[in-house]
Amino acid sequence: MTSTFRTLTVPLDGNASAGGLPQFLVRDDVLCWTRREAGLVGFGEIARFTATGPERFLEADIWWRHLVLEADITDSVELPGTGPVAFGSFAFSKKSAHESRLIVPEVVVGVRDGQYWVTQLTFDDGELTEAGALAALDRWLSGGSTHGDVTAEPDAGVVRPLPAAPGATLHTGSLSEEDWMAAVAAGVEEIRTGALEKLVLARDIVATVPSGVNAAKVLRELAVRYRECWTYGVDGLVGATPEMLIQVEGRTAQARVLAGTLDRRDAHGEDGIPMDYAERVLAGSEKQRHEHEIAIQSLTSQLAPFSEAMNAHDEPFILELPNVWHLASDVKAELTEVEGHVPTCLALINALHPTAAVCGTPTLVAGALIRKLEHLDRGPYAGPVGWLDAAGNGEWGIALRGAVIEDSNTVRLYAGCGIVDGSLPQAELAETWAKFRPMLESLGIIS
Repeated sequence: MTSTFRTLTVPLDGNASAGGLPQFLVRDDVLCWTRREAGLVGFGEIARFTATGPERFLEADIWWRHLVLEADITDSVELPGTGPVAFGSFAFSKKSAHESRLIVPEVVVGVRDGQYWVTQLTFDDGELTEAGALAALDRWLSGGSTHGDVTAEPDAGVVRPLPAAPGATLHTGSLSEEDWMAAVAAGVEEIRTGALEKLVLARDIVATVPSGVNAAKVLRELAVRYRECWTYGVDGLVGATPEMLIQVEGRTAQARVLAGTLDRRDAHGEDGIPMDYAERVLAGSEKQRHEHEIAIQSLTSQLAPFSEAMNAHDEPFILELPNVWHLASDVKAELTEVEGHVPTCLALINALHPTAAVCGTPTLVAGALIRKLEHLDRGPYAGPVGWLDAAGNGEWGIALRGAVIEDSNTVRLYAGCGIVDGSLPQAELAETWAKFRPMLESLGIIS
């Protein structure tokens, strides 16, 4: 054995299909990051880093940079996401007992602009060859699902009715609906005192699925139904987030900020085009626009010290998803050198997280109030989730519209809402149910 980290990346010819990357989501233990049929899927594990506490991002950054510093990298594709790659999930709170993690897989499949590739990663001293990389991928794919008889479907990109999960039940999480609404009311009262401008409160529910939780199928359903979101799967954390915390490619960083939500079911029975309704209710709402402005200011002020130029939408746009509409803004920045080098993904995350979109503002006041009112350890919910490579590229979303698979029959779902002056507890509760919908659908609990 050798301690040298070695990788080989080669084109994966002949695998292009309408299904794109979701066709490779065939195992319940798969690592996943995909949007619009592109992205990365990882199989197996050859190394792992874990950490807790306030320095978790910087500790992970140091571990990864040391790992790849002397890596032996052969890469004939040379795109973001080729060569050494790690998938990651981080706890929302620095006080959480949940372990943040980076996981280095044995095999990675990537798709970008219709181009497919496979990377084999190892610490062994055997020769890395194209034939060996393809054989390693075939071994993982032929192993099928760890849950049962599930294989890739040729029409994986087709949205079809979901089968019901027989006997599935939902249970109260850390707070009952009544207690959570009381927490929202208490949060509004704190905002009215002037102690803070915005607070994000989350709640959880627990789903029991007697027939078993098929994580691979959950990820495939999310990927094809929520194509405008980033579908993620890391160590039992699964979901489809519409919010990009930070994407780095070379010296360019981008983010998508969301704040302001409208359930699409609210448009039923309305005259005119549904998007007109969304424009009127979201963009025309002082409350919704105020919440959105707070989220944008939070991200841009934190990103500014790392940027030599930055562009953000003057006006938010309406992001249309199958379950909700959001007020959304995209931010783009050209990174500058800080202390002699361009900041890494994880260094940026350390500065940006938590944003007002998932915590509130001021951050310290909102964080303390979250701990007081939620009675919940969010774990990885609303924390950064994504991937990074050795060249400094990476994509990190905020783990929203997701759940943690706690065992083969139990899933804990999370949803949260931005609370500002004027927020109504009953309306915020209804919004959490709209945000639970993607996971409840993919689990077969609702149709």
